[in-house]
Amino acid sequence: MKHEEKKFPEGFLWGGATAANQLEGAYQEGGKGLNTPDVLPGGKVRLQVLKDPGFDFELDPEKYTYPNHEAIDFYHRYKEDIALFAEMGFKTFRMSISWSRIFPKGDELVPNEEGLAFYDRVFDELLKYKIEPVVTISHYELPVHLAKEYGGWRSRELVTFFERYATALFNRYKNKVKYWMTFNEINSSLHMPILGLGFAIQKEEDQYQPTFQAYHHQFVASARAVQLCHEIIPGAQIGCMIVYLPTYSVDSNPENVLYALKEEQLFNYFCGDVQVRGEYPAFINRYFREHGIKLEIEEGDLELLKENTVDYIAFSYYMSRTEKKDKTPEEVGQGNILGGIKNVFLNASDWGWEIDPTGLQISLNQLYDRYQKPLFVVENGLGAYDKVEEDGSINDDYRIDYLREHIKAMGEAIEDGVELMGYTPWGCIDLVSASTGEMSKRYGFIYVDKQDDGSGTLERKKKKSFFWFKDVIATNGENL
Repeated sequence: MKHEEKKFPEGFLWGGATAANQLEGAYQEGGKGLNTPDVLPGGKVRLQVLKDPGFDFELDPEKYTYPNHEAIDFYHRYKEDIALFAEMGFKTFRMSISWSRIFPKGDELVPNEEGLAFYDRVFDELLKYKIEPVVTISHYELPVHLAKEYGGWRSRELVTFFERYATALFNRYKNKVKYWMTFNEINSSLHMPILGLGFAIQKEEDQYQPTFQAYHHQFVASARAVQLCHEIIPGAQIGCMIVYLPTYSVDSNPENVLYALKEEQLFNYFCGDVQVRGEYPAFINRYFREHGIKLEIEEGDLELLKENTVDYIAFSYYMSRTEKKDKTPEEVGQGNILGGIKNVFLNASDWGWEIDPTGLQISLNQLYDRYQKPLFVVENGLGAYDKVEEDGSINDDYRIDYLREHIKAMGEAIEDGVELMGYTPWGCIDLVSASTGEMSKRYGFIYVDKQDDGSGTLERKKKKSFFWFKDVIATNGENL
């Protein structure tokens, strides 16, 4: 039997991914309120702040810089940027909506018309070029007022506010947006609750109880959003979104294999199981007992979760994770912000993130085997230092190499039988890094002249990868 070439399916959604708080800027325009990323400082100090139990969500411009305030000014330049996406041939554009543009404080009864109108203009521009918007409802942000006055997702009241916000979006954009996601990388809050849950763990409190109670509130809010989306926009698809790291044991010692399994269950599958299967997984019961976690679950919550599961699983894939039961601080990989030890078989990026294309094929197989639902790789990419040559060119062959190998891995997974909807590499245009607040950590096909110190003209330049990815899309993944 002749071996057939690996084919990406017809209608495969090639495109790119961004987040409102990392590219829009205009943080006080159009009636927008402060959101949580607006008060996160720039530079490597951001990682310290994200883990600071005393963080108070206040601005301190004398001490810090705030690159998200201007970001790359997509708010005023979206037409130019979308034209560049269209030139690359994007079939889809994954973006998010800023909650505080629609409800500036988060607990208002009536949405902000200026904010709604801005996204109307963005969607109209995308649809003009036949680019399908894929919209994340909450991408690492919520109005600062909800963080400070309600304690973020600690409070059950946020379910009501999120429902009101999602309802406003579905009603307004029901004729423009067919693909939705609820919470970005929802499982990452196990490590950094400030980003996803809108609160810091206080020094005197146990980290487990508030985090998992907040998770329950988000699960309920997500299920309610799924229910509303299906009611208001028949035929729309709404998914969950997780960060996925296949977890390897450092060796074949059963103790290390078991440890890696338990880490993988908690991080990779807990949130997915609730949103995709509609129920808390069996393995979490022991974890709750051992950590003294007792959830407040209201009447009807479990039924709501069961009856309103997501249509597809979106996930980010940047690296794998290698684990060992008893590891020393010296063994921990430099860039592995989510734990793990250095994998001697892998190279790493400029920021220490290990590069493992085969891990993407493994991830796709694991997720599809577990859930049997369509998958969507909505983030993947290489953060790197880019150099502008004297002639203005940016020769990012390292990015092309990275993406080529990951696209090959997706092709292998499709041949394995995985149902894959699309691929939107992260930061298709350079933007502010979520974890470090830097501009120098660049992912894009499009270079933006903005530096870590805030200087720059904001001019857009096409990198070498721009033309390469254009050809990949034009040939539906055949020319790599």
